[in-house]
Amino acid sequence: MILVTGAAGNVGAELVTALASAGVPVRALTRSAGQGQFPPGAEAVAGDLNDPASLRPALDGADGLFLLPGYADMPGVLAEARRAGVHRVVQLSGSSAASMDMSNAITAYMVKSEQAARESGLAWTIVRPVMFMTNTFQWLPQLRSGDVVRAPFGQVRAAVIDPADIAAVAALALTTPGHEARVYELTGPQPLTPGERVAILGHTLGRDLQFEAQSDEEARAEMTATTPAQYVDAFFDFYVGGSLDESKVLPTVPELTGRPPGTFSQWAVAHAAAFH
Repeated sequence: MILVTGAAGNVGAELVTALASAGVPVRALTRSAGQGQFPPGAEAVAGDLNDPASLRPALDGADGLFLLPGYADMPGVLAEARRAGVHRVVQLSGSSAASMDMSNAITAYMVKSEQAARESGLAWTIVRPVMFMTNTFQWLPQLRSGDVVRAPFGQVRAAVIDPADIAAVAALALTTPGHEARVYELTGPQPLTPGERVAILGHTLGRDLQFEAQSDEEARAEMTATTPAQYVDAFFDFYVGGSLDESKVLPTVPELTGRPPGTFSQWAVAHAAAFH
């Protein structure tokens, strides 16, 4: 039995589907009952990663755990997993963790989550993906009202990855041997700027979409309205200060899965209905 935390999220939902489709017993954990739609064979359970004791029913009988990063008591969550008899954990992280820069708030919580997994006493695997293709859904409100996308960091090129490919690697690490004490850095097949993603999406939708880069001042003001200041600073450190480069294409996904990672064009086709 595999327990997938964040089961209604980008990677978690894909992982639940992948495991259930392969006939692997899987529990889909969300914070509240009834959150998310899961495939046949997946058992929906509720629990709060901020309250490790609340996870005990969900962990009962599980031997594998897919774990989101960044919660206050990651060692407590992993202690509950070990107590329940879980043998292996796949810890989701991010590419910035490689820098170990604890002055960056996003990097810091990724590093702390990785450290907790390494010290958990469980067989651990860490996956560090770059920017998700599903970040494109942030543009939905603009695309419902027009054909112009205004977004920050227009100059930044990233080898964006389909969460389904992250899930495929996580599923392998949870169900097959040979992945213990490994860190997998994951990318998609092509580095793209936001403007290039807009153009691909427009072609897919048959719309003449245009991209306009926000100024740094406008972007900071807009982000600060909804995001804690330390995380806004972290994004600016990554993409304006240049501390993070996610443009390099890595071979990890094809080496592990035996197939190339999905392209952004393929992702856009698969999710086109969401943008109509």
